Amino acid sequence: MARGRAPGFDATREEILAQAARLFANQGFPATSMNQVAEACEVSKPTLYHYVRDKHELLAQICQSHLQHLVALVDEVSQRGLPPQEHLRALIHSFVQAYGESQNEHRVLTEDMKFLDDTHRARMVDVERQVVARFADAVATLRPELRGAHLHKPLTMLLFGMINWTFTWLRPDGALTYEAVAPMVADLFFGGLGAVKIDPAAVSDPGRSALGPPA
Repeated sequence: MARGRAPGFDATREEILAQAARLFANQGFPATSMNQVAEACEVSKPTLYHYVRDKHELLAQICQSHLQHLVALVDEVSQRGLPPQEHLRALIHSFVQAYGESQNEHRVLTEDMKFLDDTHRARMVDVERQVVARFADAVATLRPELRGAHLHKPLTMLLFGMINWTFTWLRPDGALTYEAVAPMVADLFFGGLGAVKIDPAAVSDPGRSALGPPA
């Protein structure tokens, strides 16, 4: 019979992921050792290796856990059954807030995912694309003609450009909070969304996505 998990296993695992994300975010994945992670978590190295096989698996778990949280946010907003504009506003607000609450994990996802092996990285990228697709569908619901012009995804990527890199300039201890920034992002996006003109000449090949090869 397989031995069950010890009480507190999940809580200890979450603490390990949180401390490792903080170290990776502050000093970079290559510069962080498993010794440092164990010390930050106040556990022995043998105990640390009880939870993860090596540093790369630790990185993969941080990225996977953060992405699962983002998928859960999209699902939660979708279940509210909001009108199209309120739906997209809620998505923007949820993601800006999530990035503010998980700055270390988000920095690791955006800056260190390149250190994963091909299999893990491909899996993470696939989840990222699913999240982007859900946002793009929300954009296209507001302006259906954007889908036909293959512009709903590029506009979504511009939106993520505003959201994803907020952590590089917004100080956690500053006067401006993530809570305050969230509606600003939505207002800026919606204020410009209606002004976007569809220029057929700008879409040289409707069958080719600006985000990569067609599915």
